Amino acid sequence: MFPTRRRKIERLDFILAGAQKSGTTALHYFLSRHPEITMGDRQEMHFFDNEEIFSQPVDYELLHQHFPPMPASTIAGECTPIYIYWKPAIERIWKYNPKIKLLIILRNPVDRAFAHWNMQRFKGREPLDFLDAAKEEKNRTKEAAPLQARRYSYVDRGFYAGQLERVFKFFPREQVKIIKFEEFQDKKSETLDAIVRFLNVQPFVSSRDKDRNIVPYEREMTRQERKVLYEIFTEDIAKLEQLLGWDCSDWKAKI
Repeated sequence: MFPTRRRKIERLDFILAGAQKSGTTALHYFLSRHPEITMGDRQEMHFFDNEEIFSQPVDYELLHQHFPPMPASTIAGECTPIYIYWKPAIERIWKYNPKIKLLIILRNPVDRAFAHWNMQRFKGREPLDFLDAAKEEKNRTKEAAPLQARRYSYVDRGFYAGQLERVFKFFPREQVKIIKFEEFQDKKSETLDAIVRFLNVQPFVSSRDKDRNIVPYEREMTRQERKVLYEIFTEDIAKLEQLLGWDCSDWKAKI
């Protein structure tokens, strides 16, 4: 048999760009096990949100070094969920490869915010209770200006409409696949089939999953907390529905 021809990566073919706490680890798990896809040597490379890298002429080898030579038929991608949120990242990705494809998973922003807060509590980084943290978010994140805060942005990361408008400013919609987290959970096989069609690779042989990045919850969200957060997001959810043609009534149904 002839040895498989391998090529050095020149540009990534796709990026799983967000949103955080929305199933990106689970999707990365599937993508990294597809025989025609390489996801590099680690998840969350944090290249396009690295301000130090972009404060000087950009050396893309710092990104490409995480990808060994690969078969000619293989496509390369990476997963860093903050990219959709980090304001300069999308333009940087476009300048890097204007033909790149983007995968984005969006979760009910109320559930996403609570999961984000719970993760910070689990890591010992968050002394405030959930609603207190949400109320203090603007004050706590001022020090990060003009950029966004990475740690306490529970609410701000859930304003998806503006983030997607920034994406569509640079990328045509046919290069962007947006997935509803709840559908990924409930219809995993169908969702994965749609993703591989978008990436133009063969279907997954198996969609068997195992729990990924599961952080134990210290408690459940209260009905009052859910109501308060939903009121914060109501207008943005309506914009998102109009932007994508989605029906997000299931996000409200939990109230």
